[in-house]
Amino acid sequence: MTDAKKPAKRTTAKDEKYEGFTEDERAAMKERAKELKASARRGANAADAESEVLAKIAELPDADRVIAERIHAILKANAPGLTPKLWYGMPAYAKNGKVVCHVVSAQKFKTRYSTLAFSDEANLDDGNMWPTSFALAKLTAAEEKKIVALIKKAVS
Repeated sequence: MTDAKKPAKRTTAKDEKYEGFTEDERAAMKERAKELKASARRGANAADAESEVLAKIAELPDADRVIAERIHAILKANAPGLTPKLWYGMPAYAKNGKVVCHVVSAQKFKTRYSTLAFSDEANLDDGNMWPTSFALAKLTAAEEKKIVALIKKAVS
């Protein structure tokens, strides 16, 4: 008698795609795991963290690199209490170890512009609704002035 159990029938169509994490998202998570390991090895050495951020910025394509360098300089000058660190492979700036803002290069998720994003640690609350992410196609003096105001409000 050959009454071997048959495998269960497949209930999903072959054309359906898994809607989990994208390759870019998985890569970001792997980078975050590496960052956490490096941070644990390094301890509280902020100079190493900043050099890692600057090295990551230097790797960016020209347009993204210029924007990230300017944002880094703006943050250093206007929010010295924020500590640079890598966060999911992106330049980020933290207060008491918690990320307040970060820069997402256009290259990271293949978008058409870089982004300056703020976390819920940022004090940007304005009523019941406020922006937490800003597209950066180019930085002029006008945009830099807006960023300075946002940063100062975020860390207040």
